[in-house]
Amino acid sequence: MNELVNTLNEYVWSTALIALCLGAGLYFSIRSRFLQLRHVREMSRLLMEGKSSDQGVSSFQALTMTLAGRVGTGNIAGVATAITFGGPGAVFWMWMVAFLGASSAFVESTLGQVYKESINKQYRGGPAFYIEKGLGMKWYAVIFALVTIVATGLLLPGVQANAIAESLKTAAGVETTTTGALLAIALAFIIFGGVKRIASFAEFVVPFMALGYIVVACIVVVLHIGQLPEVVSLIFSSAFGADAAFGAILGMAIQWGVKRGVYSNEAGQGTGPHASSAAEVSHPAKQGLVQGFSVYVDTLFVCSATAFMLLITGQYNVQAPDGSPMFTGIQGVAAGPGYVQTALENILPGFGALFVAIALVFFAFTTIVAYYYIAETNIAYINRSTGRPWMAFLLKLGIIGATFYGTIRTADAAWALGDLGVGLMAWLNIIAILLMRNVAFKCLRDYEAQKAQGKDPVFDPVALGIKNADYWVQRASQAQQGKATGGTVATETTG
Repeated sequence: MNELVNTLNEYVWSTALIALCLGAGLYFSIRSRFLQLRHVREMSRLLMEGKSSDQGVSSFQALTMTLAGRVGTGNIAGVATAITFGGPGAVFWMWMVAFLGASSAFVESTLGQVYKESINKQYRGGPAFYIEKGLGMKWYAVIFALVTIVATGLLLPGVQANAIAESLKTAAGVETTTTGALLAIALAFIIFGGVKRIASFAEFVVPFMALGYIVVACIVVVLHIGQLPEVVSLIFSSAFGADAAFGAILGMAIQWGVKRGVYSNEAGQGTGPHASSAAEVSHPAKQGLVQGFSVYVDTLFVCSATAFMLLITGQYNVQAPDGSPMFTGIQGVAAGPGYVQTALENILPGFGALFVAIALVFFAFTTIVAYYYIAETNIAYINRSTGRPWMAFLLKLGIIGATFYGTIRTADAAWALGDLGVGLMAWLNIIAILLMRNVAFKCLRDYEAQKAQGKDPVFDPVALGIKNADYWVQRASQAQQGKATGGTVATETTG
C-alpha cells in the first residue's frame, strides 16, 4: 500500500505541479499588479469589517476558519521535513510560494464568494460551486467535490492526528491510543455542533495559539540574535545553489519548499474558498483580500518562526536524495515535530518539548475541524438537489475514525496519504481558477473603482457581465425593492 501511495505521489507531485503552483501565482501577481503588496493596508482593515448574520459568519471568523485549516502540522512538522529533504533553501521557496500564493488565494476566494449559495440558511461555496457555475462543467465540479471529501475527510486528518500523538508521547509519555480516543471525543463535540460552533471555536483558538507560538519563537531568536544574519544568508545561498554544502540539492530545495509551502498555506489548493464563502460581505473582493492576508500569517509568520528556531539552534538534519547525511545537528530524532521539541527543550529545559506538544494540539486539532467543514461543504454541494442526510453522518463517523487511526499510523504513511490528497486538489483547482481568472479580476477592478470614488463597494454581477452569480443577483434585487419601499429586505436564497 505504501509503495502504491508513494508511486502515485511521484506522478502527482511531479515538476509539472511545482511549475503550475509557482507559475499560476506569478501570473496572478503580475495580472493584479501585485495586489499582495498594493493592498496590504486594505487587507488588514478588512479583517475587522463586517459582522456575522443568521446565514454567514464575519470576515474575521471566516479568516480564522481558514487559518484553522492552514495553521497546522505543516507549520511545525512540515517545515522540519522540508529542511531535512530540501536543506535550508527550502525555507526561501516556502516564502516564495506564500508571496505568490497570496494572489492565488485572492482569486480562488473571490470566486468562492461570487458563486456561493445559501443552503439550509447557511452560506456555502468553494471550487465545486464555481467550477459548475463559472465553467459550466458539472462533471468536473463533482470530481473535485468527491476528491475533496476523500482528501479532507479521510486522508489529511491522519497527518494532524499523528503529529499530535507523537508530540504528546515525546513530551509527556501519553500513549497514542489514549490521545486518539481523546481527540475523537473532542472532535465529535465540535463537528456535531454545526458551522456556527466551528466558527466560534476557531475565532477563539486560532489567534491565541498562533500568537503564543510566534512569541516563543521570537524569544529563541533574540537569545541567538548574533547568529541571525548567518542563518538568513544560509537560507538565501542554499535556495539558489550557491552554498557549498547544500548547492547539490537545489532541485530538492525547490520541490520540498513548494510542496510543504502549498501544504501549509493551501494557496491554490482549493480549501480556502470553502470558509471564505461563508463570510457575510458586500463585495466578493473583500473576502478575497482577507484570504490573501491569511497566507502571510501562515507562512511568513508561523512557518518562519519554526524555521528560525531550527536553523538558529542547529537542531536539524539534512539528507541527500539517496538518504546519506549532508548535515547532522540532531541525533536519534525523526524529521518532524521532534526537531522543534528538541531545539526548544535545549533552550528552555522542562518547558520546550511540552510547549511544542501543546501548540501542536491546538494547531492540528483546529485543522482537523476545518477539514470536516470543507468536506461537509462538498457533501452539501452534492446534496443540493437530492437529500442524502446519511452522507453527512457517514462523514462525521469517517473523519472521527480517520483521526483515531492517524494517531497509531506511522508518520511516513500519514504524510504520504496527506500529500496525495493535497496534490490532487491542487491540480484540479489551479487549472479551474486559471480558466476563470477574468471573473476574479473583474471583481478586483470593480472594487478598486468603487473605493476610488469613496464608496463602500457593493457587488452587482449583472453590471459586470458575470453570469450565474444567483445569490448576488437576488441580493441586489431585494436591495432595490427595499429602497423602493423605503425599508430593508432580508437577503435569503435557496440552493
